[in-house]
Amino acid sequence: MKTIAFFNNKGGVGKTSLVYHLAWMFADHGVGTLAVDLDPQSNLTAMFLDEERLEPLWDGDVHPDTVFGSIRPILKGTGDIAVPHVERVSDNLGLIPGDLGLSRFEDKLSSAWPSCHNRDESAFRTMTAFHRIIRQGAEMGYDLVLIDVGPNLGAINRSALIASDQVCLPLAPDLFSLQGLKNLGPTLREWRGIWQDLLGKAPGDLDLPKGSMQPMGYIVMQHGISRPVKAYQRWMDRIPGVYRECVLDEMAGKFSDVAKDPYCLSLLKHYRSLMPMAMEARKPIFFLKSADGAIGAHIEAVRSCYKDFSRLASAIAAKAGIEFN
Repeated sequence: MKTIAFFNNKGGVGKTSLVYHLAWMFADHGVGTLAVDLDPQSNLTAMFLDEERLEPLWDGDVHPDTVFGSIRPILKGTGDIAVPHVERVSDNLGLIPGDLGLSRFEDKLSSAWPSCHNRDESAFRTMTAFHRIIRQGAEMGYDLVLIDVGPNLGAINRSALIASDQVCLPLAPDLFSLQGLKNLGPTLREWRGIWQDLLGKAPGDLDLPKGSMQPMGYIVMQHGISRPVKAYQRWMDRIPGVYRECVLDEMAGKFSDVAKDPYCLSLLKHYRSLMPMAMEARKPIFFLKSADGAIGAHIEAVRSCYKDFSRLASAIAAKAGIEFN
């Protein structure tokens, strides 16, 4: 099983849409894929499921079929994680639904982090809750786990990223994304280093994540044109250097061609004109048909979108060591 988190502490870069489309693409290529929504805003869950399903899912206080239901015993101090529910989306695609109530777990995770230094077993169970939920969910027949997290450097995301083997960084060609990289890179290294130290203090019988969270590369979410406009070109040119310096902790050098950067997994268009159509049809852009309104020029855009995401999924699979045909 491989776990990949999609993360940027700057919001609005299309991260959730990216995870949604990649999950469908991997599943379409026969890869058993589990999407995990660890963003308290639960936008990924809302993309996968309609209101008819969401209403009973989030009804009442217990929410047994969401990630909140799984961590609720730890939150209440009544036990360990509950067996996670995996929502079957298609033959090769499952979802561990998110929950707005997950935000209540933030304080518990914040206090657990320093308590792990004191070899507190309950603190380690709290810190590894997401990892163990993901492992149990993946045992239902999934080889790849894609994790969606919120745009911040808080305790929920720290626990989610500790549960990931690799981290993929969606970016926009703007100042805010570059500043985000400058904060994100050192934070990832700090979390990784502290967790490696804590592993030596953990109970021997607990299923612990390695906390690798190795940077896989970045994806630039462009505007809906074939080449970035001049106003954004200067930010595009700075991405390779900032990524190397701040995320990989390497010398930046003079590398400035994003399209040829080996750490750039893809330059993706937003396909903005098709997104409302896809949301209405409740399917990925690349599965839109004429019956959904994809006619005329939209047909070629749908085909182009499929090719773009297929290439991106192939690049991610190569980095993760996953077979992708």
